[in-house]
Amino acid sequence: EVSLVESGGGLVQAGGSLRLSCVASGLNFDVYAIAWFRQAPGKEREGVSGISPSDGSTYYGDSVKGRFTISSDNAKNTVYLQMNSLKPEDTAVYFCAAVTDWTTVESLETMPPYEFEYWGQGTQVSVSS
Repeated sequence: EVSLVESGGGLVQAGGSLRLSCVASGLNFDVYAIAWFRQAPGKEREGVSGISPSDGSTYYGDSVKGRFTISSDNAKNTVYLQMNSLKPEDTAVYFCAAVTDWTTVESLETMPPYEFEYWGQGTQVSVSS
């Protein structure tokens, strides 16, 4: 059985940092790509970043480039999202998701959420001004 479990969210002041973790079980990291999405109240789910754990290639959405870093520890089947210089507009529920039907990590940026096969339950990130 496949499961994704996120953790690491919380309340932080603007300019602060958080590190989110996504622990995957039942997944083969050589096959799946992992992405982080976020969803703020009243807004659509937005792709934030993605990684191919097999080769470490990554993508970042324009709104987080230079501030967020995605990485993976394949021995622990875990993907991390280090979030620095947080802004109030980063406030959202953050989800990790896994997909097998993908070509390049860059393609994840435009892949709609419904094409991702597995999702975690989400973790709340709140940034105060």
